[in-house]
Amino acid sequence: MNWLNDIKWDAQGLVPVIAQEAASGDVLMFAWMNREALQKTAELGRAVYFSRSRGKLWFKGEESGHVQTVHDIRLDCDNDVVLLKVTQLGHEPGIACHTGRHSCFYQRYDNGAWHATEPVLKDPESIYK
Repeated sequence: MNWLNDIKWDAQGLVPVIAQEAASGDVLMFAWMNREALQKTAELGRAVYFSRSRGKLWFKGEESGHVQTVHDIRLDCDNDVVLLKVTQLGHEPGIACHTGRHSCFYQRYDNGAWHATEPVLKDPESIYK
C-alpha cells in the first residue's frame, strides 16, 4: 500500500475528499477519508468515507441508497486533498446531500445572505429511517 503513504494525512489520520460528478462536473460534496476508507474505495470502486461524528467508516448510500460509483481517484499537487470523480446513484438526478438535494453546495451567497439554489429532490424524512 505504498500509494497510501504518498498522502499527507492530517494529525487525526484523515484527508479531505471532494466528490465531483464525472458526467456534469458538478461538485457534489466534501467529506473525509482515513487510510482504510481510501483503500476500500479503490478496491470496491465505490465511495467509502470516514464519519468523524460516528467515528467509523461510512459507505456512501448505506442508509439512503445514494451510492457513489467511483471512476477516478486523483490527488492534488500538495498530496493533501483527494478528488473522486463519481456517478451518483439512487435517484435521478442523483442525490448526494443528506438534505435531499443533488449537491451539498446548494447555497449561494448573494447580497449579504445565503440563498438555496437547488430544489429538494426527495424529502430527507423519506430517505433516512
